[in-house]
Amino acid sequence: MSKIMVNDKAISVPGETLAVGMDVLPGIGTYREGEKIVANRLGLAMIDGRTIKLIPLSGRYSPKTGDTIICKVIDVGFNGWRLDTNSAYSAMLSMKDATSDFIARGANLTQYYDLGDYIVCKIVNVTSQKLIDVTMKGPGLRKLKGGRIIEVDPNKVPRIIGKQGSMVVMIKDASKCNIVVGQNGLIWIDGEPINELLAIQTIRKIEKESHTSGLTDKIKEYLEKNGKKN
Repeated sequence: MSKIMVNDKAISVPGETLAVGMDVLPGIGTYREGEKIVANRLGLAMIDGRTIKLIPLSGRYSPKTGDTIICKVIDVGFNGWRLDTNSAYSAMLSMKDATSDFIARGANLTQYYDLGDYIVCKIVNVTSQKLIDVTMKGPGLRKLKGGRIIEVDPNKVPRIIGKQGSMVVMIKDASKCNIVVGQNGLIWIDGEPINELLAIQTIRKIEKESHTSGLTDKIKEYLEKNGKKN
């Protein structure tokens, strides 16, 4: 008797056994090994009838209610803004969630947020169809001005932030930069160019070595050594 070992839409890793038995068929991103169906890449397991397949994540972000994310404005409509969330799904920012100001009907919404602007917002709802609603009402939620945006693997964001924000605070202090880390893998850094470079290099080091032990001490040592050059 065949048995599926993963839940639909669960994240699976290479080499993981997804199903056992000959009644289940291997789809994209999987292969058969004897009676087992095995994942050959990191991906989202999708069960489609008798077939199991993997949708590649390639480090893409999966939106969750309550996440604070950095988004780029990609469309301005009559009643709100469409945002790139650095995932497979865009988000909507409605006028009522965009500002506490009264916006008259037919107003030019680009005076608030224009195409290409980056904003820090919070996800308030994700439907089963992956329709995402965000708000700008809350502490730290705002339009970002100046600085630069870098992209990291969203899975590494918790390591970059650190316990209770300890890691990112350490980077801020050493680099003298303002830094906002979005849970969708976008990070905003604003400071003097040489200081921005130190912050970026440090974040890349964390991203590369996130699996190692004693990372906090390594990063502290790295910042003490390289921060003195600035």
